[in-house]
Amino acid sequence: MRDDGTLDEPNAPLDPNVRTDEQASAERTMMRRRLRAAAPGLSAAARYAAPRLRDARDRARQFATTPGRARIVLATGVLCCLGLATYAQANDDTAAVVARVDPLAARSQLVQRAEQEHASRSLDRSSSAPDTAPATARPGASTGPDADPDVRATKKPTEPAPVAGLTRTQMRNAEVIVRTGREMGVPRRGLVIAVATAMQESNLYNLASGVIPESQRHPHQGMGWDHDSVGLFQQRSSSGWGPVDRLMDPEFATRQFLSALEQVPGWQQMRLTDAAQAVQVSAYPDHYAKHEWRANEVVDAVLPAER
Repeated sequence: MRDDGTLDEPNAPLDPNVRTDEQASAERTMMRRRLRAAAPGLSAAARYAAPRLRDARDRARQFATTPGRARIVLATGVLCCLGLATYAQANDDTAAVVARVDPLAARSQLVQRAEQEHASRSLDRSSSAPDTAPATARPGASTGPDADPDVRATKKPTEPAPVAGLTRTQMRNAEVIVRTGREMGVPRRGLVIAVATAMQESNLYNLASGVIPESQRHPHQGMGWDHDSVGLFQQRSSSGWGPVDRLMDPEFATRQFLSALEQVPGWQQMRLTDAAQAVQVSAYPDHYAKHEWRANEVVDAVLPAER
């Protein structure tokens, strides 16, 4: 119905200035040929959509001047053309060409890009902060003077090779004596006296006692039969040196011996055998002297590994 109240005539002729369907079809065919010649790389979808977009504009103009049900038919055609343009834009890499043909495609592309940017901002971003976790030593990493201090700190001391005719077990016991004395701050002379004393008392083996069953329940490297004497220094629990289980620990036994040695007045100026005898009170006081040269050699071998 028109604004003046009269009914629209459905069979009224269209505006003579608007193209017919036959004319539009011929023009679309011509436009596709031109697009194929001007842009060989343009896809079939884009070439198909461009003329349709032009038709959409023409039909929009016709819609503005056409009364009645003809408007509905034209509106349907316009929507179909717009749908084809959207399909060409979403599925073709040459959508930019279509956007130049019709402004509606350009607007659609801008809307799509804005939506993508909004989606990207809503995603969680991974942290770009540098990894500050402490580095661990790798196999084959340098441990020299220029190496990382943490790597050097974790390097284990080199185990000294046996010297002075000792076995590997004897050398390890001697190393325990030297290391313990170093931790106590005992000077080198005291370390030599301790090693020589253990050479005489136990031949540098951690001995249990054949008459003390309790001592045999702890790790030991042989058996002794000198009353209740146990350990590297053959110390007696009955004489106040400490509990049997503790005396069977080479480190504890060494601490007991060196603590007693430091209580002897002038021990550093004494002969080795006299200093050892002052602590051990042995029935054979002169026997410690014969081990002095070997004890010196052992201490010299252990100390570089302790540095």
